[in-house]
Amino acid sequence: MSRRGPLKSAVPSHLVSPVRRCSRTACGRPAVATLTYVYADSTAVLGPLATYAEPHCYDLCAEHSERLTAPRGWEVVRLAVDTGPSRPSGDDLEALANAVREAARPQERHTAPPVAPSGRGADPMEVARRGHLRVLRSPDS
Repeated sequence: MSRRGPLKSAVPSHLVSPVRRCSRTACGRPAVATLTYVYADSTAVLGPLATYAEPHCYDLCAEHSERLTAPRGWEVVRLAVDTGPSRPSGDDLEALANAVREAARPQERHTAPPVAPSGRGADPMEVARRGHLRVLRSPDS
């Protein structure tokens, strides 16, 4: 909140389109691809439209994504952009069904045997271990 009162939006929310638009100035076409710069590798990566708008990425329409060039010495990596509507594959549906079945199963209680401290490298906070998982003692106990 500012000293002058609550902040007001510059554009009323009912006037903003939920469709993501091209980031290029004066271009109002819908975005179909996302451009990300990897400065450490001098690479521009152009791929499918990202799920969420990120502050360090640029959404581009079909025309601007096709005409994209990178600065001299930079490489452009173009990932496949699917222009058709995405439909779940058989594998996606099977994975979803398996996840629902797994969530519906009654949870089994597993108790791991306590870990005996072994002198060197033992963590005093570790109480038990099961595979790669560790049970840690609460700091206030």
